Amino acid sequence: MASTVFDSALFRDMFGTAEMRAVFSDEALVGRYLETEAALARAQGRAGVVPKEAAAAIDAASRGIKLDFDKLRHETEIVGYPILPLVHQLSEAAGDAGRYVHWGATTQDIMDTANVLQIRAALDIVARDLNELRTILADLARKHRDTPMAGRTHLQQALPVTFGYKAAIWLSSIDRHIERVDQARPRILLGEFSGAAGTLASVGDGGLEMQRLFCEELGLNQPPITWHVARDGIAEAVTLLGLITGTLGKIATDVMLMCATEFGELSEPFVHGRGASSTMPQKRNPISSELMLAAAKAVRQHVATMLDGMIHDFERATGPWHLEWVSLPESFLLTASSLANAKFMLAGLVVHEDRMRENLGLTHGLIVAEAVMMAAAPELGRQHAHDVVYDACRKAIEGGGDLADILSGVPAIVAALGGVDAIRRHCDPANYLGLSGQMVDRVLGLSPKAR
Repeated sequence: MASTVFDSALFRDMFGTAEMRAVFSDEALVGRYLETEAALARAQGRAGVVPKEAAAAIDAASRGIKLDFDKLRHETEIVGYPILPLVHQLSEAAGDAGRYVHWGATTQDIMDTANVLQIRAALDIVARDLNELRTILADLARKHRDTPMAGRTHLQQALPVTFGYKAAIWLSSIDRHIERVDQARPRILLGEFSGAAGTLASVGDGGLEMQRLFCEELGLNQPPITWHVARDGIAEAVTLLGLITGTLGKIATDVMLMCATEFGELSEPFVHGRGASSTMPQKRNPISSELMLAAAKAVRQHVATMLDGMIHDFERATGPWHLEWVSLPESFLLTASSLANAKFMLAGLVVHEDRMRENLGLTHGLIVAEAVMMAAAPELGRQHAHDVVYDACRKAIEGGGDLADILSGVPAIVAALGGVDAIRRHCDPANYLGLSGQMVDRVLGLSPKAR
């Protein structure tokens, strides 16, 4: 029976994806162990350390072995690590060549390298999804470049913006994440073959060349020195996921709030029954956004765990390494889920432009008080203009009137702006969008590769 949301038949596709689960499944992980052992044998065969025939036999055995998973599980529980039990089965499957399996390696060499291979495959998925999400957000920003809406600070209406401007801000973060993934790969994708205390004493002269060939076999970078207890690369991978899911959590929060009945500016895509309530037929809850926010909060905890797990003792840690076994797969699963929900939700997002415009009028012009003040400032001086408009705003708030009507009765403002028509023009939120459109264009004109 499943015991967590990650392997639950009910919840697993809400907190992960089948594609990412396949990367971190037991079968895939053991397959990476075997791939690593085979690459080591091939590298050592090329280096002349083991007979080429033996290397070929080990490679063939790694591909054709029929593992006894029950035995592997039982022995792993006894040993505490799966590599020794796996080496026993691989050595037996390789026949006489089995004596050369795992030559000069230590358990952590195999497990670290296998984890890096998993990370590489997982980052490929994340990078693909980020690029797909970029396209969706770019389309959204472009379509709504000039769609006016209320900009809000401290949950209060502040100044008018456009919905395209908001989407472009989301997009700019995604662009930086795409760049971060590319930049992080050389630091994270390192092979590990260093022996018991990391000095390659088990193979001696030629060890670094053997290490180079090993990394070459797997398409990984050769580290300058052993990283058994230097875990910054693995921690960086999870921290990167924390940044990505943090951005998705911010997007989700904006969307959820704008979906609220009192805002009514957005709706998540309609799918029959999605977001329904068991008792309130009218409900259409923002389920995708909720899952994105949950993922951000959960990955954040894993980031903290991984930073704590960097603190290893001496040349082989007593415990912190094991934290990675928990945090690494769960962080990637949660990130995959969040990206999948983001793509679905944003691709089908319903934008209620009329409601956005309606909400702009809620304050009867107060949202553009700054526009009037700045327009009058050259004639009245900034502070005097501020005081006059402030007084008009107070009257509008207390009396419920329209700001443009009140300002039309203030001779100083009428004179400074050049008439009542100018006052009404300055009090139209659509005329005070700043450089929103130009900023959208700037973001759309930048590709991640150009940054």
